[in-house]
Amino acid sequence: QVQLVESGGGLVQPGGSLRLACAASGTVFSVGTMGWFRQAPGNQRDLVAYAHSESDTSYADSVKGRFTISRDNAKKTVYLQMTSLKPDDTGVYYCYAAVEDWSRRTRDYWGQGTQVTVSS
Repeated sequence: QVQLVESGGGLVQPGGSLRLACAASGTVFSVGTMGWFRQAPGNQRDLVAYAHSESDTSYADSVKGRFTISRDNAKKTVYLQMTSLKPDDTGVYYCYAAVEDWSRRTRDYWGQGTQVTVSS
């Protein structure tokens, strides 16, 4: 069984910073694309950033220049460093990973979500 376990998140003032982390564990053979999505109340879940590999990343326009996604393949972990946070960044942040398990089947997995609130 594969699990994605998130950490980080919380309450921060506008202009502040937070770092999220998400680790894949369990029957993991390999991990492909990893990423972060967020969902504000009443809205759909939207892409924030992808890390296709340690050097191949992409971002939503709304977070370019403020957020940085990175991954540590040895630790099967993806990070999201968020700076210059705005109230519009508020929402539940979900980790995503395409994971190949021990049966050599690749499936999409999601973390449980972590709340990020940007407010003064």
